[in-house]
Amino acid sequence: MTLPHSLPPLVEPAATLTTEEIARYSRHLIIPDLGVEGQRRLKNAKVLVVGAGGLGSPALVYLAAAGVGTLGIVEFDDVDLSNLQRQIIHGESDVGRPKAESARDSIAEINSGIVVKLHTFRLEPENAVELFAGYDLIVDGTDNFATRYLVNDAAVLAHKPYVWGSIYRFQGQVSVFWEDAPDGRGLNYRDLYPKPPPPGMVPSCSEGGVLGVLCASIGSIMVTEAVKLITGMGDSLLGRLVVYDALELSYRTIALCRNPSREPITELVDYVQFCGTVSEETQSAAVGSTITVHELKKLMDGGGDIELIDVREPVEWDIVRIEGATLIPKDRFLSGQALADLPQNRPIVLHCKTGVRSAEVLALLKNAGFSDAMHLQGGVIAWAQQIDTTLPTY
Repeated sequence: MTLPHSLPPLVEPAATLTTEEIARYSRHLIIPDLGVEGQRRLKNAKVLVVGAGGLGSPALVYLAAAGVGTLGIVEFDDVDLSNLQRQIIHGESDVGRPKAESARDSIAEINSGIVVKLHTFRLEPENAVELFAGYDLIVDGTDNFATRYLVNDAAVLAHKPYVWGSIYRFQGQVSVFWEDAPDGRGLNYRDLYPKPPPPGMVPSCSEGGVLGVLCASIGSIMVTEAVKLITGMGDSLLGRLVVYDALELSYRTIALCRNPSREPITELVDYVQFCGTVSEETQSAAVGSTITVHELKKLMDGGGDIELIDVREPVEWDIVRIEGATLIPKDRFLSGQALADLPQNRPIVLHCKTGVRSAEVLALLKNAGFSDAMHLQGGVIAWAQQIDTTLPTY
């Protein structure tokens, strides 16, 4: 009986498996739905993983272990100490190394019989379609809306299916998108999210945090979907969205359908501009009202009469703070609760972790009549790196 979401195998099988491969993948070979033919399809598959971070790490580890013959890695970043809490493909000795090289070396330890191709550049509209064309399947482990829309649109133009995942704090989402799926069942990311959220509405993982093991939970589902697409097994997530909540240990499945009003994708665009990472109002407010950490230090040392306000969350305040600052979280400004408590007789200097949230609050204060308010470029991280290096960063 044909499953309602079943799809034909994406990849033709390789000619044979070696004696060593039969021994290595024996636990796969004795599964009736997978078997020798399915393993031969995995051997012949070419999978591109975008990002070797939180989701890319478990995805690469298990794709390599499963015997996917060719793995491509798109990654231009270096390993940071803060990555190790969740990016399990990297280790302490890799801190400071390019993530792509670190991932390649880990994969070689897991499975030296597969080909690893490194693409150590930023994915851009100028290179994405051509890159995707060389692979059978894309696995999207990116963490920002601009790149997600780029991956989606490039996959549509390259006629490739892709597995998408997203994580934040204790929750994750997974789905499969394939515009050219058989039987008119094609869907893409714009059917789920026709437009990006307004700038500043969705914090990144670096600002909001993520439970490390959540990456493994969502990454393993993504690899499961990749294996199913390659081999033709089971019931694909095409047309469905899985939402996982780690605190409740619950899974919900939401049916997706094609958005009848969406425009066809015919070209790639400027996705940073499309997603509006920072609103025009925020950009306008910051012009002429932004100070550097050195300028702030000079003000403080000179006894300048300013009100230094930290707009981060209390948990961030507990990690590190600038001496003399007052904590008023961003949400209190958005609700209007904080405005009545602000001083009217001295300039306000806002700061956050890196400067994004403080610029957003600055725009709000400017509209409320605080014309001399300013915000700190680079936030508390810049202060810890350039002024007081004894402070921790996160």
